[in-house]
Amino acid sequence: MMGNPGAARDAPLGVFNFHVSFARDEVEGDGGAETVALCQGAFAEVTGLEATMEPRAIREGGRNWGQHQRAGQVSFATVVFKRGITAARDLWWWFELMGSGTYAARLRADIEIRDIEGQRVMGWTLRHALPVKFKTADLNARGSDVGVEELHVVHEGLEHSV
Repeated sequence: MMGNPGAARDAPLGVFNFHVSFARDEVEGDGGAETVALCQGAFAEVTGLEATMEPRAIREGGRNWGQHQRAGQVSFATVVFKRGITAARDLWWWFELMGSGTYAARLRADIEIRDIEGQRVMGWTLRHALPVKFKTADLNARGSDVGVEELHVVHEGLEHSV
């Protein structure tokens, strides 16, 4: 009995095995990107990978049944990276550097889903990522949870790749 060759491709993917890496993003055609070891710890959660196109409604005289719909401007959500607090201050340093107005410190973020063998299945790239908020865990002497820090990032483009 032959299996369906597209079945593996059409099967839903688990979203628990992913990898995030940052690289220096090409700025004004400066000739490529180099890998930047920004994050020393793995991320536990990434949210906000979305793009929204705002449609433009165009009214036509004499057309009383609806409006013409055209594609409008695309906007991107703020992406939030969460990880357990470590002694590494890399995310804070990137945020602090951006606060000084350094455009060249914008990075490219590559997010990829991996299969159970650790091989890349699909991914997304954030272009010209800019950290806009850093949040550390709330401190509580009675708590027993692992502290989680967050980095909120805006970007100028979301690319999807298989």
